[in-house]
Amino acid sequence: MHVYNEVTLLLFATAAIGLLALRLKQPVIVAYILIGLLAGPSVLDWVSAHEPMELLAEIGVTLLLFVVGLKLDIHLVRKLGAVALATGLGQLAFTIVGGFFIGLALGMDWVRSLYVAVALTFSSTIIIVKLLSDKREIDSLHGRIAMGFLIVQDIAVVIAMMAIGSQGAAGEAAEQVSWVVQLGEIVLKLIAVGVGMALLMRYVLPRLLHAVAASQELLLVFAVAWGTTLAAGGEMLGFTKEVGAFLAGFSLASLPFREAINARLASLRDFLLLFFFVHLGTQLDLSTLGAELPAAVVLSLFVLIGNPLIVMAIMGLMGYRKRTGFMAGLTVAQISEFSIIFIAMGVAVGHVDPAALGLVTLVGLVTITLSTYMILYSQKLYSIFERWLGPFERKDPFREREMEARPRQADVIMFGMGRYGCRLAERLCEEQMDVLGVDFDPEVLVRSRDRKLQVLFGDAADEEFLAHLPLDSATWVISTLRHLEQDRDLVLALRRLGFRGRIAVTAHSAGDAHRLSDAGADEILLPFHDAADHAAQRIAAGRRPAEAGA
Repeated sequence: MHVYNEVTLLLFATAAIGLLALRLKQPVIVAYILIGLLAGPSVLDWVSAHEPMELLAEIGVTLLLFVVGLKLDIHLVRKLGAVALATGLGQLAFTIVGGFFIGLALGMDWVRSLYVAVALTFSSTIIIVKLLSDKREIDSLHGRIAMGFLIVQDIAVVIAMMAIGSQGAAGEAAEQVSWVVQLGEIVLKLIAVGVGMALLMRYVLPRLLHAVAASQELLLVFAVAWGTTLAAGGEMLGFTKEVGAFLAGFSLASLPFREAINARLASLRDFLLLFFFVHLGTQLDLSTLGAELPAAVVLSLFVLIGNPLIVMAIMGLMGYRKRTGFMAGLTVAQISEFSIIFIAMGVAVGHVDPAALGLVTLVGLVTITLSTYMILYSQKLYSIFERWLGPFERKDPFREREMEARPRQADVIMFGMGRYGCRLAERLCEEQMDVLGVDFDPEVLVRSRDRKLQVLFGDAADEEFLAHLPLDSATWVISTLRHLEQDRDLVLALRRLGFRGRIAVTAHSAGDAHRLSDAGADEILLPFHDAADHAAQRIAAGRRPAEAGA
């Protein structure tokens, strides 16, 4: 087929499989991996234009690393909490060591075992952020902790790729030059690159971006050009395109245009990643994957079970509750697209055989698919396993206790202290009602306390937490959580606990209002409808007399 026709067919097939993935509540990346396997020579053999596909694949990976660097604001890196650092490094160490010995036990040589073990440590930031955002948990305590150790993983990805890049660049000369000399060359190059990037970030890039940002189209073109230029430069310096792309993104991460660039690159990155997985499929021989299936099952179970357990253990030792550790632990129960890219780099430099790439791809399919459902139904899973999670919590979970205020009697318990909830709480206080606010976002608690409101750290989905609230004294429980399932579960949990007061919840559609009313809510708040009605009344009351009489 003509190249245009090949791409058209691939896009149509991806859209069809992507639709199926959405129906199954799977990330679109699963569709990408499947279409890559199907389009490869072992199944449908759709791809003949290998060079254009490889070029698009390289640009896609370049943009992926560029966006990773773009998110690593140096100020954010400095603020990494002890728990994010400890959990991230602990999970990395556990997975590498455990995966290495499992690989040896499965009959792999030590090089292949090490590559596979390192690949298992990387979790998919894209998938986790998407799932937590959909569940409105990105600002929760476990969501913030998860984002923290994902940053640690992202840094580890870059270090691992730099190590492979330097080995690949050395080539045959590595046998003639001592490792000390090689290491010295790498260090000197890193210092030179670091100094050059610091100067650019300080004196050149801020002024250049201010000029470029006058046109949004030009801002996108510049971002892609900057990423590909430094990617090519990284390869010329003896590293890899991926390392150069990461540095390009990192150099812009502290500038005020970061979010605008990230928003415009996200769709382009996702589109071009399709071609990476198609190109990957052309390199896989599915006839050899059958032999890798037992190893893929063992390693998948290790990732799905072992990674969450080590995160829970570390967070428990650091003084977090078992529920917080469980929710954060589920986010590392999969490997990422970086795992496949990492192994592909190892194959390219001749360190591991292509069968290792097929093995890690299988592990990726299994873990991404299953962990998606684990995160989506995390609360139900926690309810099932809660009785066995006692060893993962200290007698005094002091980290979360420090964020709490001692709950006292209250007339109203308010769940959700965002803009709407905080304003409603203030107005109720003006009406001489005693309000206790509850939220799981530590920053929201700080802002609420600054406004002299009594607030408590907690999660409305945690029935054990609900039981410790002063429900006996409360005449109202109000939820402004803006999520149908959370509101419905809260209403049902309060009724199970014997709460006899009245319950008010927010809804944003008539259908949601009916479902919440059927669940047992006494009052349905419709913020947008109420605001529109109030605005209409004010506007109507302000009409000129002539208009009023017309």
